[in-house]
Amino acid sequence: MISREQRTPLSEWWWTVDRLLLAAIIALMLAGVILSLAASPPVATRIGLDPFHFFNRHILFLVPSVIVLIGVSFMTPRQIRRSALVVFAISIVLILATLLIGPEVKGAKRWITILGINIQASESAKPAFVVIAAWLFSESARKPEMPATSMAIVLLMMLVSLLVMQPDFGQTMLILMAWGSLFFIAGMRMVWVFGLGATAAGGLLMAYFLVPHVAGRIKRFMDPASGDTFQVDTAMEAFSNGGWFGLGPGEGIAKRSLPDSHTDFVFAVGAEEFGILLCLAVLALFAFIVIRAMSRAYATEDLFSRFAASGLAILFGVQAAINMAVNLHLIPAKGMTLPFISYGGSSMISLAYSVGMLLALTRMRPRTEVEAIDAHVARTYA
Repeated sequence: MISREQRTPLSEWWWTVDRLLLAAIIALMLAGVILSLAASPPVATRIGLDPFHFFNRHILFLVPSVIVLIGVSFMTPRQIRRSALVVFAISIVLILATLLIGPEVKGAKRWITILGINIQASESAKPAFVVIAAWLFSESARKPEMPATSMAIVLLMMLVSLLVMQPDFGQTMLILMAWGSLFFIAGMRMVWVFGLGATAAGGLLMAYFLVPHVAGRIKRFMDPASGDTFQVDTAMEAFSNGGWFGLGPGEGIAKRSLPDSHTDFVFAVGAEEFGILLCLAVLALFAFIVIRAMSRAYATEDLFSRFAASGLAILFGVQAAINMAVNLHLIPAKGMTLPFISYGGSSMISLAYSVGMLLALTRMRPRTEVEAIDAHVARTYA
């Protein structure tokens, strides 16, 4: 046991970090290991790989993810701002490189290979962008004369433009929703609410008329008879087959034919083998993480920590909600991973960085430390 009397970085971290939030995140990771073992072997076998290829890589990615998560959770708000600036700059460079030299897969350029490792730079750009936007909004609240809000809008337009060029409308929608929520939390006027909503609706309308695969997905969602809806139909059958208690581990049928059973539709595989009760438990974990993080965020007196933690929690929750909604055929299909459960190295490590910052920002800090942070921010920018 770690004593409260020990004044080491580890002991201070242990007694200030939200241990319930940390436990929920670890439980989510363990659920991901179980569901990866259930969903990935048939996919690997179909494409001629070792049956446990994706499961082994899932575990392999989990190790650095845990290291990143714990390491980042030790950071101070000042260090988080600086790391976000570095990560965002590197991510933008990698996105530009992806557009220039990245391979085109299914009409999109989203991946770049560096030293034999496939990297999706947009994954790391998301949490870094949210933190930078939170910092700018907090500066705008402290110093109204500073054009921080305008800078946040410029950064948003730059990132969204790059993602649309890939194109990656799923990530674009996620970033817009997180940014809009953060903008609302920061106290924007109602005219901005309607303006932002109208802009988003206009962008979706333009995507429908100008991008064929977006129009196709929306048409298939509205009228299943208008195109191929095999994956969504199979996912819905999986929920029906599983019932409340599931068919049992390894007994699922949907994973044998679903091409993305280990990524986009792992939630449906879990429902078929372990039942709707497991899905409700996973949903409860996501809800607990978001609500707990939001409540801790609003308890802090540091504006930056409050905005950044809220934005990261919303980003995490909305991504999970989009994936589960696609599995339940509540929204058109999108390539969005289920945090810590779907297979994907870039996604998992970026999520670890995101929740690591969330843990760091929601740590209990003495009032004197918060006042010291505010005093430092007043003197200089991170």
